[in-house]
Amino acid sequence: MTTTFRRQLQALSACPKALAWVGRKGLRRSWTECERPDWMIWLAEELGLWAEERSAEYRRACAPALAEYERVSGVASAEYDRVRDAAHAEYQRVRDAAYAEYDRVRAPALAEYRRVCAPAYAEYQRVCATAYAECERVRDAAYTEYQRAHKDALAEYRRVTTSTIRALVPIEEIERALKVVKK
Repeated sequence: MTTTFRRQLQALSACPKALAWVGRKGLRRSWTECERPDWMIWLAEELGLWAEERSAEYRRACAPALAEYERVSGVASAEYDRVRDAAHAEYQRVRDAAYAEYDRVRAPALAEYRRVCAPAYAEYQRVCATAYAECERVRDAAYTEYQRAHKDALAEYRRVTTSTIRALVPIEEIERALKVVKK
């Protein structure tokens, strides 16, 4: 059986992800444990509790956390781009050189294609595959580091924003407002 809070959220047309996350949790537990500021603001807005004054205070209180998140995410993204671009440039350099060699061997030996070019093209493919694998290895490692930095910054940003929302919209106001939502 669904909880009263879940039924209230359904009556407000909450998204399926939010309903799944709430599950059988009640309002107080959900409000306390929620790490999604967008969901929290949505509920406060739906209940008429998110006035411009609260929105402005929220933006002011969360501005440092947002700036730090954007700074960390931007640095991590720039580093990822730098490493990815360098790895891809190296791959292209190796690929182009291998293709130039392949083309050099193939052009004058067109009559002997099967004897001369097929092995050269096989070598080109081997070299390219090796270079591309290295490109992916370097890129994947950089992307993993980017995700780690981004994840930590996002978690901190969400921690700050959700606690700010909780401070701006006391649980008691949510409870009072939900009393008018059909159960």
